[in-house]
Parts: sequence; C-alpha cells; structure tokens
Amino acid sequence: MVSMVARNGRHLQRYSTLGRRQVVGCIPYRYDGAKLEVLVISSQRKGKGMLFPKGGWEMDESIREAALRETVEEAGVKGIVEEKLGQWSFKSKGNDAYYEGHMFPLYVMEQLEFWPEKHIRQRVWMSVSEAKEACQHWWMIEALDKLVVREEAKPGKSNL
Repeated sequence: MVSMVARNGRHLQRYSTLGRRQVVGCIPYRYDGAKLEVLVISSQRKGKGMLFPKGGWEMDESIREAALRETVEEAGVKGIVEEKLGQWSFKSKGNDAYYEGHMFPLYVMEQLEFWPEKHIRQRVWMSVSEAKEACQHWWMIEALDKLVVREEAKPGKSNL
C-alpha cells in the first residue's frame, strides 16, 4: 500500500557532520527491448527543468528506504533499489546551502497510476542522451553516467 501523502517538514532530516542536509534519490530505469530508458520528473518549481526523484533522508529510515520513498512520492514507481552509485556534495540552486546527495539505481517493477505528487509533477521516460540534455543537475548527470557504465558491464548489455 502506498501512502497518498508525501512526507514534509525538516524535523526528522539527517545532516552531515559539516551541517549539510542529506538527500537521497534514485534513477528509475527499465529496458525497452535492449534500449536503456530512465524516468525523469519535472521540478516542483515551474520552469526549472527535469531531474531524478530525490529528497531528504530522515532519521527513522535507512538510506535505501528513503531513496525508495522519495521515488514513490515524486515519480510514482516502485522497484528494486540497487547498489549506491555514489555521493556528491553540491550547492543548492535555490539558496546558498550545501547538500550531500546519494543516488541509487532503481530497476522499475511497477508504475503507479496514482502517487502523492501526481498533480504537481510530470514524469517522462527518456533515453540516456535525452535525460542528459533535460537534467538540470550536474551531479545527477554524473550519477547517470555511472549507471550506464554499470549496466554496460553486465553480460549481454554492451550496446546501450
């Protein structure tokens, strides 16, 4: 059962020892035949481009639980959270705060018809090259590059 209400507030947020808010997210992906596709979502802020689902990692959940929760809330997909792609430090585009972002691949098993942020976000399946053009965050593009390298290393997946 998926909660139809997204979590909000910052009282349970995790922060690094440097005082940086910890955010986690996923790159939802699937294969259309042999072609790798990724799911991007629109930013909550109008005209701010596309990105991968991400949000705050809270004290009452594991990092993987947080990544999956954010992906369900923002993109309306469920699946298998795989091994972490990496960790990035970045400055917010909206303020002067610095964050630590952790990204995971999520192999999509289910696409929901209804999800908490359905009415405020668009979701679009794209090729890797389209996603690199559309994504607004350099660190998410680096995470996508790592996903592609990982997928190409799998047996039978040499030509994505």
